Amino acid sequence: MIMWIEQDNMLKKTFEFKDFTEAFAFMTRVAFLAEKHQHHPNWSNVYHRVEIALTTHDAGNIVTEKDYKLAKEIDLI
Repeated sequence: MIMWIEQDNMLKKTFEFKDFTEAFAFMTRVAFLAEKHQHHPNWSNVYHRVEIALTTHDAGNIVTEKDYKLAKEIDLI
């Protein structure tokens, strides 16, 4: 299992899926989760790959407990 890494004041992880449809479905689920937490990721998607970077903007763009909590819940998807 690929772990989250803390780098450049962000908590980062890359997820890979079978195809674009699976990647997009994952992003949709993460979007609902992020809304629930009012903590939204920086992310990108290219075909079957989703890259997520979490940082707490209202804390000065640093990694906080909010990021670790959301990362943990994303891993449960």
